[in-house]
Amino acid sequence: MEARAYLKHVRISPRKVKIVCDLIRGKDVGVAAAILMNTPKAACEPMLKLLRSAAANAENNHNMNTDLLYVDQVFVCPGPVMKRVRPRAQGRAFRILKRTSHITIVLKEKE
Repeated sequence: MEARAYLKHVRISPRKVKIVCDLIRGKDVGVAAAILMNTPKAACEPMLKLLRSAAANAENNHNMNTDLLYVDQVFVCPGPVMKRVRPRAQGRAFRILKRTSHITIVLKEKE
């Protein structure tokens, strides 16, 4: 049995979120939450909220024991890119790409 949680359209680049994903993959939920609370990255705050949501899904929807949960999968996919224009010298315009992310966390019980 597994419990999933999704977070879509997060205004952080997938490249930055992937660093935090690699920190918690394979860890127990309590250890992963402690890592996220003590890591000074912008992606940690939404990831912590998503981890707690996945744990609540496991407990309430699938009747899983929260003490036995671990992070089986965590990955990030690129979301839609917002394109903005920045004025430059001599009437030119440079394009700014504001990237978004879709994050997925899958929790499983230890056997």
